[in-house]
Amino acid sequence: MPDPTPDPRLQALINQLQPGPVRTVEVIGFDGADVLVKLVDGEGENAEIGRVPRHEASMRRLEHPSELFKIGQEINAEEIGRWGEGQLHLSTRACEIPSLRSFLLTKERGQVVTGTVAEVRNFGAFVYLDGEPDGLCTGFIRVPDLTWSRIDHPSEAVKAGQRITAEVIVAETRSGQVTLSLKALQEDPLIRFADQAGRVVTGRITKIIPFGVFVQLAPEVEGLLHISELTDEPVETPAQLVREGELIAVKVAEVDLQRHRLRLCAADGAGS
Repeated sequence: MPDPTPDPRLQALINQLQPGPVRTVEVIGFDGADVLVKLVDGEGENAEIGRVPRHEASMRRLEHPSELFKIGQEINAEEIGRWGEGQLHLSTRACEIPSLRSFLLTKERGQVVTGTVAEVRNFGAFVYLDGEPDGLCTGFIRVPDLTWSRIDHPSEAVKAGQRITAEVIVAETRSGQVTLSLKALQEDPLIRFADQAGRVVTGRITKIIPFGVFVQLAPEVEGLLHISELTDEPVETPAQLVREGELIAVKVAEVDLQRHRLRLCAADGAGS
């Protein structure tokens, strides 16, 4: 199965998106489009003053937060950190729909969930997750998390109405969304080539790009062969040398499991 250890950069981002503690606050004013609040559980006049940035006020479209909040109103807000001179920033949108927040808090990284694909767009797929509040669509799969295969459009991996099983990457109370991965539940096909550096293999050219060609060595396994490996002569495009669908012998130059990359080089003169 794939290495469960996440990329440190991804883990740092996930940590930032984890739900924070909920505080009860009182609206005391507005600073431009931001909402100024006072922590109700503070000490009287010394109660801490916090800020709800405009984009954290609501999931609804607002011209100004004063359409939603009134001075003196008590509301719940999620802590999201401290910025500037250490002022506490909060999100009221994270607490806006209690049933949604309750649902999202049940989802943890690595949890396996099921759902139905609602819509496929060029940047990913939206998913109705089983058990989510009625009228909402909380699941989303980014293009890189759909499949190990190289695809030109998400519709090559999933279709609207399709039932799916996926792994939770992160549940975000502030966006009301659960980011999912389909390929996390599938073995990385490149693992089979982990010890194949230096081996000569035959593959089929699947795509020609300006600086090289992609060669498929096995199902869901493609490597890049740079144009410089095809010829020493100057050419405008690799299409002058090869065509899509053509079989070609190549040598596995490098297998990078962390980046899921397979680099190829010319097979001429290489041993088997």
